[in-house]
Parts: sequence; structure tokens; C-alpha cells
Amino acid sequence: MIARSSLTVVLAAGEGTRMRSSLPKVLHPVAGQSLLSHVLRAAPNGARASLAVVVGPDHQAVADEARQVRSDAGTFVQRERLGTAHAVLAAREAIAGGADDLLIAFGDTPLISAETFERLREPLKNGAALAVLGFRAADPTGYGRLVVEHGKLVAIREQADASAEERKITLCNAGVMAFDGRKALGILEAIGNANSKGEYYLTDAVTIVREKGLEAVVIETSEDEVRGINTKAQLAEAEAVLQARLRKGAMEAGVTLIAPETVYLAADTKFGRDVTIEPFVVIGSGVTIGDGAVIHSFSHIVETTIGKKVSIGPYARLRPGTSLGDGSRIGNFVETKAAILEEGVKVNHLSYVGDAHVGANSNLGAGTITCNYDGFLKHKTLIGKGAFIGTNSSLVAPVKIGAGAYIGSGSVITKDVPDDAMAVERSPQSVREGGAARYREIKMKAKAAKGS
Repeated sequence: MIARSSLTVVLAAGEGTRMRSSLPKVLHPVAGQSLLSHVLRAAPNGARASLAVVVGPDHQAVADEARQVRSDAGTFVQRERLGTAHAVLAAREAIAGGADDLLIAFGDTPLISAETFERLREPLKNGAALAVLGFRAADPTGYGRLVVEHGKLVAIREQADASAEERKITLCNAGVMAFDGRKALGILEAIGNANSKGEYYLTDAVTIVREKGLEAVVIETSEDEVRGINTKAQLAEAEAVLQARLRKGAMEAGVTLIAPETVYLAADTKFGRDVTIEPFVVIGSGVTIGDGAVIHSFSHIVETTIGKKVSIGPYARLRPGTSLGDGSRIGNFVETKAAILEEGVKVNHLSYVGDAHVGANSNLGAGTITCNYDGFLKHKTLIGKGAFIGTNSSLVAPVKIGAGAYIGSGSVITKDVPDDAMAVERSPQSVREGGAARYREIKMKAKAAKGS
């Protein structure tokens, strides 16, 4: 059997004035992704799924976000704000395409899941013209009530219009709906604006469906899943719910969170096996953590790839573009940015490594700084395999430190250092070919003499 086609219309034209922000409401982040992004990722996707996002006239940033998250997203502008049904019909062109299922969702409900969208579509396969998502509210005050008789939805009654008996109903309207796509346009166009505000309300679709002799049903979900975000306080509440979900999912996948309630995760964080995360760690978007890695307390990590058996922190900051090879070590008060550290690299103390590529098994001593910015441009530092950088060294980019090279403590390196060379002077720099080899030889002799 061929899968049913779908069109999801996401309403994202609201100004969000109660957020008290110049940022459009649906672009506020939860778990490292915009509210809109969460909804778009949950919406049906695939060969027979299409997507339409309704935006406000001055919200190009929202349209751009939609296309970045889902390249298949079409965008439509609601130029007048005349109610939810009016907003949906801004995407009339897409709706007229005649998908089997038409889903209506909101860009400010980031906790809705892909599974819920699929459950909402199920009744349409069995002949229902409309499925409405509902939830049991702990306090239903202010919500539209779902009036159900004999298992069928007969009305959505707003608080102001509800009778005393109807106000006792705890089954409330979440706003999300699914229509039989072949009948949807006719139902939506039949919705009028004979109300005190002169607006077109999507909730009136239930009455239209009943008048046409068609079937409307309710699909229930949890109250958490359909939280709408209108204020910064509600944004924080949604963050707390999503963080709890992410932590639970991580632990179920085998991640050890020593104090889960103190760890912040992003929605796209990827974990290998036997990962351990200590208390008070913040993981932003774009982070992948390999098997056996340990993230020590008070570390902050964003857009970073972490290899197997890596140790990070405590008090480490890994910024975008960092890549850590297997077995590497990043210690306390170390910051990295746009840095590739190959297998076995050690940067244990009080260092900054930016715009750099560090070869395998190199050691960067305490206080090592890659001086990557000259006041105008960023430059790159290249460090070869097995190099040893002494404490309090400044590597002034662009510069290349050869494989096996040895940089003496306190050096300021402004010129390339060849392989297996030693740089031990401050300024001007002195580089002696073969110096590192001689240093190791002297050190070994001294050790042997001490042992005798």
C-alpha cells in the first residue's frame, strides 16, 4: 500500500510581544535549537510529505530558519492578522495541492513529537474528516474545552462561551489538528467571522465538519507536549521539560550522568558508549562524544567532535570547530576554538589553542598560547606530531612547529621551527637543527648518571 501524502502547515506569524524581545518568538532557543526548529523536525518528513510555514510580513529571519531546518519548506506570508483559520489559508496554494492529510501545527510548541503527529493522522485513514489534539489540563481555566459525545467531538467551547457544566471539562484543545486533505479547503473556507473580534477561528472547523455530516475525533496527549510559549517564564518551563527528556534518554542509552539535574544537553547531542559526564557541564549544539570519554565538572562544549577515551576538564571550554582525537586530554582552564587535536594530544593546563592543527601525541605545556589574531585577521598554527611545547610559550601565527620539535619554556615563536629542532630563546628566536634530539640525549645521560 502506498503511504498517505501529507502537508503540514506550521503557523509562525505571531509577534510574541509578551516575550519582550526583538527576536521573533519562534526563534527563541530551547535545548540549543529554535522553537520553530523543534516543530519542523517533528513534522512528517520524506518523499510524500510537504511543509508550509506561515510567517509575518517582516519576519524574513523566520522564513530563513524554516528553510535552513527543512530545505523542503515553502513559506507563505500572512499580511493581516485575522485569526488562526485566516493564517492557515495564507498557505491556500499549498493546501490546494490536495495532500491526503493536512496537519496544522504551531511554531511555538517545541515539545510536540513525531509520534504524536502520526497518531493524529491515524483516524483520517479510517474516514474521519478531522482529528483534534487534546490534553487533560491540571487547571483548564482559559483553555477551550473539547466537548465529546459518544466518543465523537461535537464542539470546541471557549472559556467565555462555556456553560457551568462545560467548564468542568478538563479535556482541553491543544490547537493542533489534522484534516482529511481532500475536504480541508472546503471546511476552512466555510469558517466565518461572525464573532466579537471579526476573526476567523480554526476551532470553528469542528462545527463545520458536524454540519457537513462528517466525523471529528479527539486524540489525547500529555499537557507537557503541547505547551505553547508566550513568555520567557514559559520558555524556561519548556527548557526544563526538554532537559529532563534529554537526560533520561541519555541515561537510557548508557551515558553516566553523576548529577543529571546539573547537566545541560542540546537536542542534537550524540553519545557513544560508556560516556561519563560529571556535574555542572554545559553541552551546546553540534556536539558528538565518543566511546569512553569523560567530561569533568564545569566544562562548556559547543560544536565539537570528541573522540574515544578523551578526558576533558574540569573547567574547560571547547568552542566551535574543535575536534579531539582518540585518547587526547584537555585539562583545567583550557580553551580551544577551530582546533584539530589528533590522537593522544595533551593540553592539560591554562592554555588557549585556536585556529590550530596539533599532530598526534604532542604535548602543550601549561600556559601555551596560539596567538592567532593580529588585530585584523586570524592565522593558523601547525604543530607536528610528537612536538613538545614548554610552559608559558607563545606561538605567534602563522607559524609551523615541526614534528618532534622542542620549544623551551617561556619562548615566543615567530618563525617556523623545523622537524626535530629546539627553540629555546625568547626574542630574537634561536633555532638549532637537531636540538631536540641533543636535548633528549643529554637528558638520558643525566638520568643514567643519576641512576649510577
